[in-house]
Amino acid sequence: MVSHQAKVVLVSAIASGQGKTTTTAALARKLVRAGQRVRVFKTGPDFIDPMLLERACGHAVLSLDLWMVGHAASQALLAQAAMEADVILIEGVMGLYDGQPSSADLARAFGVPVLAVLDASAMAQTVGALALGLRDYGPVHLAGVIANRIASAGHAQMVAEAMRDIPLIGTLSRQEQTLPERHLGLVLPDEVSQLDTILDQLAEQLQLDMQAFAALPLTTFSIPETAIENTTPLAGKTIAIARDAAFAFIYPANLLCLQQAGASLVFFSPLADQAVPDSADAVYLPGGYPELHAERLSQASTWKTSILAHHAAGKPVYAECGGMMALTETVCDQQGQSWPMAGLLPGTVTMQKRLTALGPQYLSTSDGELRGHTFHFSSFSTSLTAATHAVKQRDAQQGEAVYQVGNLRASYFHAYFPSHPAAMARLLLGEAL
Repeated sequence: MVSHQAKVVLVSAIASGQGKTTTTAALARKLVRAGQRVRVFKTGPDFIDPMLLERACGHAVLSLDLWMVGHAASQALLAQAAMEADVILIEGVMGLYDGQPSSADLARAFGVPVLAVLDASAMAQTVGALALGLRDYGPVHLAGVIANRIASAGHAQMVAEAMRDIPLIGTLSRQEQTLPERHLGLVLPDEVSQLDTILDQLAEQLQLDMQAFAALPLTTFSIPETAIENTTPLAGKTIAIARDAAFAFIYPANLLCLQQAGASLVFFSPLADQAVPDSADAVYLPGGYPELHAERLSQASTWKTSILAHHAAGKPVYAECGGMMALTETVCDQQGQSWPMAGLLPGTVTMQKRLTALGPQYLSTSDGELRGHTFHFSSFSTSLTAATHAVKQRDAQQGEAVYQVGNLRASYFHAYFPSHPAAMARLLLGEAL
């Protein structure tokens, strides 16, 4: 078995909001500018952070997750990255020990040291107590701390003196220009003006102890010896995928999985009022921000006519979250204004002020579990009866409804296709689950 080595750290924190993504992006950009080959992964289900991190490092950012992606597949991804990179950064999810499995579980599974990002804006010496707690609770191999939102050199010195035997590997000063956010997370990178300038500024502001970082150990990865399935359930099929600012939430691994399953991929933009390509055997409408573009979508007559014709011809449609929203009768946006959508699904989607669902779920099929997650700020009121439901990973309770109208399937559930390609093919082709 061939092994590969790289310097690997999992960037985590005590909670969300500490600056993990900003710090990971700054570190990635700083290392790239120093001539290092850098690959970045994101722990758990996420669409937006990987887009930003891709801009920071220059390479696609894939998901790592012991449950959704699986141990063997995660190991293979890390081994492949170690073949190509000097440094691998893994951004954690929420706090270090949050979730089942947690970021700490991932770090321990692959022997990866942890780099903790701690917001020091309202504290000094207490950063040391937090670092000790993060290290010892699990425990994990805590390689060091990057203190975020540092006010001055004196502030940084107080933090460093409180760290005891834990290295303060870096500090990031309070940022005058931060990465903008909205209800589902960061604003999409293509919508942020001068993003590369911001990333360069963050890299410059990150004061990194290069000697301490260079002293971090190398981690060895081997590609697991698992049976390779060469099945191509989508051979000869053309899948049309909506891709624009309203339909941007798609795992890069999903696209690769479709291609490995034999599909040809074509892309179109409902937001630009483009029709579903005539060559499409099936349509995949991923999630995104249709609520932010509801007026334009409501006026996209060519798109709406084409999806209605595709469905009327009996061709399959698979729509998840934002994609489902665009197929309902009406979307009521954050300002309370209603906009007519394609109308294939009876009912109304209404944006809410708070998160309405969050967490890992799976869809049970005759082939096995198709894993994924849910994350949305809207609710769907419909006369439809669910054809089936996803299942919550945490407690096996009923999860998101899956609706079916003819050869159309739609749900708030976001599927991670590589978790079960055969089940994915059934879903996309409208076959019995």
